[in-house]
Amino acid sequence: MSQKKRIFISSVQKELEWERAAISGLIATDSFLLQHCIPVLFEKEPPPSRPSSKPYLEALRDCAVYVLLIANEYGHPDGDLSATHHEYRLAQELRLPTIVFLKGTADTGRSAESRALIEEVKHAGHTYKRFHDREDLKPEMLRAIMRTLADEFGINATESEVSEGEHQIDSASAFEGAVLSDISVAALDQELINAFNHQVAVADGAQELVPAAALHARGLIVRGDTPDTFLATAAAFVLFGSKPAHRFPQCEILIDAYDDIRITGRPKGQLNVNAPLLHALEQVLKFIDDHTFHPRRVVGLNNLRLDEYPVTALREALLNAVAHRSYDDASRKVSVRLFRNRIEVASPGYPLKPLTLAKLRRGVYRPCSRNPLIAQTLATLDKMEQRGSGFARMRDAMLDHGLDEPKLDQQDGFFVITLSGPDGNYDRIRTPDNFAGAVTPAIEARLNERQRQILLHIQQEGFVTNKWVQEALKVVRDTAYRDIQELVDLKLLQKTGSGRSTRYVAVYDSA
Repeated sequence: MSQKKRIFISSVQKELEWERAAISGLIATDSFLLQHCIPVLFEKEPPPSRPSSKPYLEALRDCAVYVLLIANEYGHPDGDLSATHHEYRLAQELRLPTIVFLKGTADTGRSAESRALIEEVKHAGHTYKRFHDREDLKPEMLRAIMRTLADEFGINATESEVSEGEHQIDSASAFEGAVLSDISVAALDQELINAFNHQVAVADGAQELVPAAALHARGLIVRGDTPDTFLATAAAFVLFGSKPAHRFPQCEILIDAYDDIRITGRPKGQLNVNAPLLHALEQVLKFIDDHTFHPRRVVGLNNLRLDEYPVTALREALLNAVAHRSYDDASRKVSVRLFRNRIEVASPGYPLKPLTLAKLRRGVYRPCSRNPLIAQTLATLDKMEQRGSGFARMRDAMLDHGLDEPKLDQQDGFFVITLSGPDGNYDRIRTPDNFAGAVTPAIEARLNERQRQILLHIQQEGFVTNKWVQEALKVVRDTAYRDIQELVDLKLLQKTGSGRSTRYVAVYDSA
């Protein structure tokens, strides 16, 4: 694929900060634009390698498309012109494709300098669109960028990609884009933000920026009242906030485990999860791991710990629940219930139209999320993908595990995924085809028959002694010691105890 086109977003920064964030978020969450474009906001670009009196112009020189937003303010002069005006002039000098949007239905209230810039735009022959707020800006900007990519670079979106982008904007919830004026980026989990920053750099094939840059470029944070202050959106807080349910109770995930096939008054385990989304998912998976059965199976010389349910299917069900749920409903939470014969994952809100249960069951549908910022961030972190194959992977994982395919249903305002388990018949569970145990074929080929017997004995008893090897395999003490020591050198066994209490246990286990 050709290199992504860098789109420079130019405006008076503070006045149109939310609109700039909306454009960045649009590019980051539309699958077609994300594939072909990178939004560029100068204030978070790395500094130039050489001194420059106007470094923002250096950032513009590497861009392929110029977007100009004009409202009332002109901006602080940098010489004779404002920085925005300098950017416009350079974009014309570089003959960059130019997209212009004016905020407001009339020019009254604009500064004289802003009106002069608009006249200059008109004189250059550029047409422009007017917008009222960031919500009506997004569909018009989507069409403008798609048209520019097609006309200037021959990059054409298919009808389905155009329709998908417009539907995504129409379906997106207002929740995740809300700006939290009292939550700065410093209050978020910095380790998770650093990981996201790195993944954005890898995905864009660009230089890694300071941590806040990745969030800003993807529309997850916006500039505050001072140049170095950035405020979190609700999406950023859900993803990276340490205790998001303290602000949004609906972010808590409820988990209950029962020994029965129905809800009883005495669950065997319960957990309320309130953590950054990625950490929350891992806590839920650990709870499931702790409260489900893990049969053992001997494969060759390996003693496998199997899972009652395939982790891939569990992860997909949980990701679907947190990424596509209705966060606008503050009274309901994602719930996970473990029964003796199944696991149910319920998320508030039915699938967005035109999605239906029938389409989801057949696997014939175009992906769409009411929370595109959250979904795209999870995709950037390689936790999910946005091509609509999640349910197919969930189904394949269940079938490959020897279980029935998932059941999808709607009930009392919740979308429910049911994963049916083996219900005690653990012979149904299949050994993974791609299993590669600690005793690989290459290592097994180096073992003599006595050493194989030693490993099999450890699987049954948990340990082996030099005396057992001598007596069971009828060898002298030195031979027994040599066989055991070779297994230690291969890092298959480790010594415990000393003297007459010396034992050797396995260091390999698939758990």
